[in-house]
Amino acid sequence: MSASPSVAAAPEAPRDCPLCPRLVLYRQANAQANPDWFNGAVPSFGDPQARLLVVGLAPGRTGANRTGRPFTGDGAGVILYETLVKTGFAAGRYEARPDDGIRLVDCMITNAVRCAPPGNKPESSEERHCRPFLAARIAALPRLKVIVTLGDVSRRNVLKALGLKASAGIPGHGTEFAAGPYAVLNSYHCSRLNTNTGRLTPQMFEAVFNRARALLD
Repeated sequence: MSASPSVAAAPEAPRDCPLCPRLVLYRQANAQANPDWFNGAVPSFGDPQARLLVVGLAPGRTGANRTGRPFTGDGAGVILYETLVKTGFAAGRYEARPDDGIRLVDCMITNAVRCAPPGNKPESSEERHCRPFLAARIAALPRLKVIVTLGDVSRRNVLKALGLKASAGIPGHGTEFAAGPYAVLNSYHCSRLNTNTGRLTPQMFEAVFNRARALLD
């Protein structure tokens, strides 16, 4: 199954997006077990005039899939939103719920894959089906200058969404490269696994966003 031009033209997937059969079945199973959850393709969140775009991998089952806002309700969201506040890309207090009132400043958060995948691991076909939404999301930000990718899957999808080869940008934490008109900064993903093991420290993560701030100022 491939994305149709009519669906893929928008920067946000429809909540009941039908493009990936495995993800549809997973979404339906989650909705049956937890009918009060969001259980849909999670829309991007933030400033439509943002100069910074943060791109994650996919919604977590009990995080964004539950709350309907990227990186909200799971461990990864704590360090991400707290770091955005520290570096001036968010205002307010993150309280892990979509009505906590936190506001992104000159920043938007999205995901390469918009629906929660089993085991937090989308298949390559699912990345491909969802990539037109990422490409449209990037194109719809008129002032965009810097993209922060969280993990190598995100990095590869951003490059492909821009019509480049996945090998066009250097992998690894703290790498920086140009992709078309944008500066791309790559970070390890802020998953609980990476932060609990010390692979990604708060200082390492904050340094990426301080660099983004320096590029924009």
